[in-house]
Amino acid sequence: MKTPDRHLTTVFSYYRDAEMRGATLLLRLCSMCGPGDMQSALSRHIMDETRHAWLWTKRIMDMGGVVESLDDGYQRRIGREGLPRTLFDIFALTVVVEQRAFTRYQQHLARPDVDEETRKTLQSVSADETWHIGWIESAAKEMARAQGDPTLYDQAIAKYQVIDEKVTQELLQHERNLFGFCYADPFKPEDLEIARRNRARWQSEAAQSMELPGVKAAVAQALAGA
Repeated sequence: MKTPDRHLTTVFSYYRDAEMRGATLLLRLCSMCGPGDMQSALSRHIMDETRHAWLWTKRIMDMGGVVESLDDGYQRRIGREGLPRTLFDIFALTVVVEQRAFTRYQQHLARPDVDEETRKTLQSVSADETWHIGWIESAAKEMARAQGDPTLYDQAIAKYQVIDEKVTQELLQHERNLFGFCYADPFKPEDLEIARRNRARWQSEAAQSMELPGVKAAVAQALAGA
């Protein structure tokens, strides 16, 4: 059995986590908005986010990998910097978050070392992001105008872009530290050699741990008889 690429399965778990937590944020928006077209737009947006999360889940499963449960992903780190409290601030933050998702997917897609199935997934999720950014941006700008100061939008976006940049740089460095390079960085030929060495190490680790399921079963049996 082919050993899954842990770099990719980890990255895809981060993508999945961001999409799932994005859907959670949108659900919060639903409870804050009254009836009307905004509820319809939010429903479609939530559908897209959950579909994206499933596509990344399926990609991990198809690679033979394991989906990781994360507590240090992009959305969680953004929240630690300070959660927005008003409807307008949540919309402004969502604009920045969606822009970051699109940028990250495009950076990954631009690399020549992307396998075909991953390329298809990246293209599929990216196709929705333009609409996400557009309608959320329009709604946030309208809210700022309704408050009598259109510049409130630019101020809020600038505030959340600072947070986004800090969190993004932390995550990029975390990925580089773990695997030797980052899929958001421009491709370098030496990345292929780093990936080859990683795969060889993971295959060796997988071979050494082949008996672990049997050990686990034996422990479970012993505990059952205790």
